Amino acid sequence: MMNILVIGSGGREHALAWQCAKDNNVKNIYVAPGNAGTALEPKCQNVVLETSDDANEHSAVIEFCQNNAIDMVIVGPEAPLVTGIINACRDAGIKAWGPTAYCAQLEGSKTFAKEFMEKNNIPTAAYQGFTDADAAKAYIDEQGAPIVIKADGLAAGKGVIVAETIEQAHEAIDDMLADNKFGDAGSRVVIEQFLQGEEASFICMIDGENILPMATSQDHKRAFEGDTGPNTGGMGAYSPAPVVTQAVHDKVMTQVIQPVVDAMKEAGHPYTGFLYAGLMIDKAGDPYVIEFNCRFGDPETQPILMRLQSSMVDLVTQGLAGQLPSDAKWDTRPALGIVVASKGYPETSSKGDVIAGLPELENSNSNAVKVFHAGTAFSDSDAVDNEKEVITNGGRVLCVTALADSILDAQQAALAVTGAISFDGAQYRRDIGHHAIARENAK
Repeated sequence: MMNILVIGSGGREHALAWQCAKDNNVKNIYVAPGNAGTALEPKCQNVVLETSDDANEHSAVIEFCQNNAIDMVIVGPEAPLVTGIINACRDAGIKAWGPTAYCAQLEGSKTFAKEFMEKNNIPTAAYQGFTDADAAKAYIDEQGAPIVIKADGLAAGKGVIVAETIEQAHEAIDDMLADNKFGDAGSRVVIEQFLQGEEASFICMIDGENILPMATSQDHKRAFEGDTGPNTGGMGAYSPAPVVTQAVHDKVMTQVIQPVVDAMKEAGHPYTGFLYAGLMIDKAGDPYVIEFNCRFGDPETQPILMRLQSSMVDLVTQGLAGQLPSDAKWDTRPALGIVVASKGYPETSSKGDVIAGLPELENSNSNAVKVFHAGTAFSDSDAVDNEKEVITNGGRVLCVTALADSILDAQQAALAVTGAISFDGAQYRRDIGHHAIARENAK
């Protein structure tokens, strides 16, 4: 019987823990630090590990694994990957799923990623990098708008500004380079050409050599309905993404994913773990990489894992052994997840608001809808689990995810459950999946 450690506290980690707990060979799943949802899952318990943001300082994780006979570590978020947690685990003889610090630079540095794509002929938008605000503004004046400004480092999915006007672009430069809005992440910016098309998320498992494409998905980054408002970490997602036809899928594999695997292997740093390519698909069906992430996307993980019928534990085990299969088993029905965010998100987040409507939902026998927790916690750490109130503890609070016969049915099922949940300032989009629903209606 296996013991698994899942690192992270969001909806992605709740979904990974939930999926792993389905495996009959799993005894215990520890989630560090987890959230209220992971604490309530069968076989799961939250643990607090004293971790450091310093590179290679992952001793608490190593010590916990050694003291608790951990058979496998699955790393959810990007920050520990960028600081080398996989390297540290491997050095200690611990099996851990994710990319090394070198490979994680694909997400940790926009400049590294763009230079990598340029060198390896991976299709992406034209760009320039800047540390000087005046030089950046001069480049913007020359290029015109719309234009995209990105903080170079990790900014929790919020360091991207799509400026519709020159003035907005200048304001973004001032925020990042002059006013330090994103801290070290924004001390350097990448300015990119604005690409037209439809976005899609293409996520794979890679063992250094073999590639297993996960089910396709589409994320909704903008805060408000109609894909308007500021960029967020993601307000919802659905799977599959109809824009990724078989022809597009083949192009992504040959023009994007395989070149990453080949180039990393050639550099002496084989890519292992999840790889996320955020794509723009143009009218001709040609993919361009908007960004790489070195982990499973959030909120794409939730609908994708609702559809996964293979054992995630088996897939990771095979990946760690360098024996990933080329495909997995999927529910043919689509899934859709709606993120419920706290008051003020994405600029701020509200903590401590009591969430109503969850106990009945969490005790439901229906597999068609699952409420994954992200920014949640318990109000009273001393109370017994069933007496604790669940409260908000971050920007994105929940992801209500439904599996149904069509994207529209999944959207309506998720909305029905979302409508029963309430807390002060709760906000969510009612149009998640609108691109796919328009395609369904056209048929």
